[in-house]
Amino acid sequence: MKKIIKLLASDPSFCGESGGQPRYMNSPDINTEDFQAAVDFLSVQENVDSEKIGIIGICGWGGMAINAAGIDTRVKATAVMTMYDMSRISADGYFDANDNEESRYVARVATNKARTECFAKSEYPTQGGLPNEKPAEEGFFQQYWDYYKTERGYHPRSLNSNMGWAATANTSMMNTRLLRYSNEIRSAVLIVHGEKAHSRYMGETAYKDMIKGNKYTSNKELMIIPNATHCDLYDGGNGNYIPWEKLDSFFKTNLK
Repeated sequence: MKKIIKLLASDPSFCGESGGQPRYMNSPDINTEDFQAAVDFLSVQENVDSEKIGIIGICGWGGMAINAAGIDTRVKATAVMTMYDMSRISADGYFDANDNEESRYVARVATNKARTECFAKSEYPTQGGLPNEKPAEEGFFQQYWDYYKTERGYHPRSLNSNMGWAATANTSMMNTRLLRYSNEIRSAVLIVHGEKAHSRYMGETAYKDMIKGNKYTSNKELMIIPNATHCDLYDGGNGNYIPWEKLDSFFKTNLK
């Protein structure tokens, strides 16, 4: 009997072809629910084995994918590529540089002032995406530009290519922690990160927290790709860095 592999890709709520107002917002709860809604749909398809459902999350949706695996026992295998913990970075900044009460308070004041202004005008402006000119300073913003502003990942309606998220998008992320029960995940999880990715610390922390006190560690793995940066694991970059064979064997093993 011929095997049928059914793939489903969707835009997160408030973005792209998905509904939700105001536009270009994010939410740890709703975006986790986006994954669960996809599992709902797949679970009732006649040509899908509901006991063999896996999910893949990239960048910020890598953290959401792990969060979904933490609540949805129907998910049997989760692979995340170059993941961000969006709640951590929203509250504490890059590399936890703002991990103190005063910095968080200043951010809260600014965000809530913007919320009042947006509500009063019934307008929800965006933060603005990447600049049209490539940043002169080397670093991960250059890497983002090389992906989102070129043929690699540019799209006229892409938030990161153009307008950016709504100015008040991260409100709930600042006050809610993702991955709270990740160390209770029993299903298989593969975290893939680039050796030179600025976000590597988030994947390493997620893996460490996931296996701490967890009785189910044999199916958890952290894979570091030599020389790869954050965006290299979006599309493979110039070094074909995506570990396709590993992903293939991971899902075949854990969805058999």
